[in-house]
Amino acid sequence: MDRPTSPTSPAGASDPTGPTDAFHVYDTTLRDGAQQEGLNLSVEDKLVIARHLDELGVGYIEGGWPGSNPKDTEFFARAREELPLKHATLAAFGATRRAGVAAADDPLVAALRDSGADVVTLVAKSHDRHVDLALRTTLEENLAMIRDTVRHLRAEGQRVFLDAEHFFDGYRDNRAYALEALRVAAEAGVELVALCDTNGGMLPAQLGDVVDDVRDSIGVRIGIHCHNDTGCAVANTLAAVRAGATHVQGTVNGYGERTGNADLVAVVANLELKLGQSVLPADNLREATRIAHAVAEVTNVPPASRQPYVGASAFTHKAGLHASAIKVDPDLYQHSDPVEVGNDMRLLVSEMAGRASIELKGRELGFDLSASPDKLRRVTERVKTLERSGYTFEAADASFDLLLLEEMEGARPSYFEVESWRVITESSTSGEAESEATVKLFAGGERIVVTGEGNGPVNALDHALRSAIGQVYPEVAKFELIDYKVRILDQGHGTDAVTRVLIETSDGQRSWVTVGVGSNIVEASWEALRDSVVYGLRRG
Repeated sequence: MDRPTSPTSPAGASDPTGPTDAFHVYDTTLRDGAQQEGLNLSVEDKLVIARHLDELGVGYIEGGWPGSNPKDTEFFARAREELPLKHATLAAFGATRRAGVAAADDPLVAALRDSGADVVTLVAKSHDRHVDLALRTTLEENLAMIRDTVRHLRAEGQRVFLDAEHFFDGYRDNRAYALEALRVAAEAGVELVALCDTNGGMLPAQLGDVVDDVRDSIGVRIGIHCHNDTGCAVANTLAAVRAGATHVQGTVNGYGERTGNADLVAVVANLELKLGQSVLPADNLREATRIAHAVAEVTNVPPASRQPYVGASAFTHKAGLHASAIKVDPDLYQHSDPVEVGNDMRLLVSEMAGRASIELKGRELGFDLSASPDKLRRVTERVKTLERSGYTFEAADASFDLLLLEEMEGARPSYFEVESWRVITESSTSGEAESEATVKLFAGGERIVVTGEGNGPVNALDHALRSAIGQVYPEVAKFELIDYKVRILDQGHGTDAVTRVLIETSDGQRSWVTVGVGSNIVEASWEALRDSVVYGLRRG
């Protein structure tokens, strides 16, 4: 299929080995993605994310809307001094001039002109009802607003892209006007028109037909901007590329308003791995998982474990049947090699696991069970028995590591021996509650008794345990409880129910998860705390 190209300079102008202008990867995480509920980016956050996006190798980074708010104005001012980009070109987003005001006199257009961005992406109305009801102007004046703003910015030396807002809805209601808005923009000098499924209501076949029609009707490069309200944003983006679009917009991790935008990482991975189209610099796709997770850390939005390609569960296998096949050939239950996107295959240990799962997981943790069929059988049966009583090992690799060690070598490491522990919680008349834990143990040939205080029984136990062991093993001072999850397993028993606790611990370099099960939350927490310290010392 012939696709339109644009005779402009390369997107990654400072990187001659990167993708050329034949195809654009345009990221709008910093602007459209930031509209996600609960997501609030500082200027410093945006600068950090922009550096990550440049490492991924995107061609364009939309930094925000200068002039609309002080934060975005400051971002562009600081970007000129603090954001040297290797691959990407910075784009400023903004609207066409207001009705009845010359483009040169509109302060928001001036902010775009003064932003220092090489590219301006203008949003324009292409839906006649939005012109009537939102802009409250005539259809003719809206076309003039598009024409005048594009010409003004082009005359000032800036490259101009156009986001045709609500294009697909406008095309459905008034095809002639929607196409006329694109023609006017093209005649005024835009490099491309991005067709926006702003409401996210399109399906791939429908969208592809529209893009195909636009390609045949308008002599300008076509881009695509999809929202995910039907769950089809990535599929719609690929359908647009199939129909001739050579500019794709999206956000890392699919951030965005309502249900989000097209996940740009999934779009790029599909283009490169499934369609054989090189759209990033060579080998940069292998950084996708790291960068997606790094951006999630900055946004403080937990990474979605089931996110395609880069999620923690994207190449994870639980059922024993899958593991048996993977033991023969990993590709039997994987659509791609996870290494291509910087991810890893993982095997979960659960009651669904067969011997193949246990063997492969053991190998992953450094244990060779292939030569010990009796031990493999015992481990498999023990896992299933423990899971029936409430344990879960699929999220607690550290506990499974200790279980394997016990089966393979006959015992766990003996760093300390606990004599007893207890915890007391007192509540004062002021309503404040304080907990005190006492731990008695033997370590390094000594009997150690330590009392710890905390804002709850688990916190107090954690302090007391690490204070006691720290007298012999000072490295435990680095251990820190960073996550704590509780689940009541048999809720029908009320307060007498079996409780499962998952604890994540970090030493500042890496983290591990242990599991504990007991008749009450304190007992379960103690088991998980104890195992977390044993594992940390073992791997330290």
